[in-house]
Amino acid sequence: MNGVSRQTWLSISGTPELRRLKWVAILAPVVFLAALEAMRHIIYPSLFHSWPGYLLLAGIVLIGTLFFAEAIFKVIGRMQASLAEQNQELLALHEAGLAITSQLDLQTVLQKVVDEARELVGARYGALTLLSEEGWPEAFLTSGLTPEERERIGPEPVGHGMLGVVMSDGVVLRIPDVTKDPRSFGFPPHHPVMRSLLAVPIRSHGRILGSLYLTEKEGASEFDAADQARLERFATQTALAIENARLHQRVQALAIAEERERIAREMHDSLAQVLGYVNTKAQAAQELLRNGQQERASEQIGQLAQAARDAYADVRENILGLRTSLEREREFLETLQDYLQRWQDQSGIPVDFRTTPAGITDLRLSPLAELQLLRIIQEALANVRKHSGASRATVHIHRSAGWIGATVEDNGSGFDPSTIGRSAFPRFGLATMRERAQAVGGTLEIRSAPGEGTRVAVRLPVGAAFVPADVRPVESVSTAASKGEVDESHNR
Repeated sequence: MNGVSRQTWLSISGTPELRRLKWVAILAPVVFLAALEAMRHIIYPSLFHSWPGYLLLAGIVLIGTLFFAEAIFKVIGRMQASLAEQNQELLALHEAGLAITSQLDLQTVLQKVVDEARELVGARYGALTLLSEEGWPEAFLTSGLTPEERERIGPEPVGHGMLGVVMSDGVVLRIPDVTKDPRSFGFPPHHPVMRSLLAVPIRSHGRILGSLYLTEKEGASEFDAADQARLERFATQTALAIENARLHQRVQALAIAEERERIAREMHDSLAQVLGYVNTKAQAAQELLRNGQQERASEQIGQLAQAARDAYADVRENILGLRTSLEREREFLETLQDYLQRWQDQSGIPVDFRTTPAGITDLRLSPLAELQLLRIIQEALANVRKHSGASRATVHIHRSAGWIGATVEDNGSGFDPSTIGRSAFPRFGLATMRERAQAVGGTLEIRSAPGEGTRVAVRLPVGAAFVPADVRPVESVSTAASKGEVDESHNR
């Protein structure tokens, strides 16, 4: 017996009908046997001491047993039918709940809610009103109306009449004919005919989030108590789905704000360094020209030109990275492969891409964690192009129990992290990569040595999301020969 069936059986086992059946099953045979014994020994004692009497007694027992069994099985049959019906209702409610909680986009959740509610209860029309945090109507969605019908009806209701009663008072309404209710404000022109109404509030932690309205019960003239109970249970699941969608919206807004701040900081740092470098070289070239050292001045101008070309390549790479967005309908690895192909075409450096296990598609990361992982890989590849002198790079995505890992390796010149000083130029962006990994509960490790290339490895927990700063792990940085910390302002 599965969970839904067991819950339904437990609810039925405590009903008055089952308790009566238990007593009937005990008392009926006792009364029958007592009556039979009274007939044998008191009413007709001589009749039951012959073969005809014995046959009559056997016939009475057989007929009584058949009648008793028939009555018991009729009751059990009714209970089984009720059990099956309730089991189907709970299963439908469970499936409807899964359908709405599997979505995270608020608008999609709301439309799914009103569609599922109408299907669950069996109504021709449905509507949902969502209240804002301040208690004002924020959204109004319908189900069962064609776009043409919806347009002919006109503006959305503002919360007066029957709709306002549910939202303001938080009461359940089950009305056979709304046209006869004094609280009804009537319907606007071109509105479909609606009579029976079932409306319930959507509550969360004592606060009303909105209301669900169903009209025109299909197959009946009005909604019954079972419909009301079903819709109230569904409204409880709806509240959870709405809260989850709103939380997802807030997390997305926070991620966007943090991403904008990071981009602004990175652009400011990069631009300040380039402009400072250009200013220094330009002043040196001017001074050399005044002193008549044209050859050395030409060298400085050549370095200026190279800085301009490098800055141009950086800008193109940054634009490529920012244009690579994670769309809901595309898998992370598909987006990553597209980016790697474009980066390879733009940089001229071949990239080998592989996954372990081979053919994986779902990384089981949150949208925020996927974005941070993509940006880390982009930053690591930017370092390969700018600083490594590599002829080839490798990107490896691997999944293990509880973790998603990504490594970016190159066969370039490598470096010794412990020898990078505070004034070194340019900066390698390790601090940014570290922040991104730690923001979603991950770790970052850099391994490099002169002449041996560089390996950037990041590990993120499955289902990674935002992690508060006070519980973020510490990054480790090591070299092939010895371990040493890299100053965060001059990281690779």
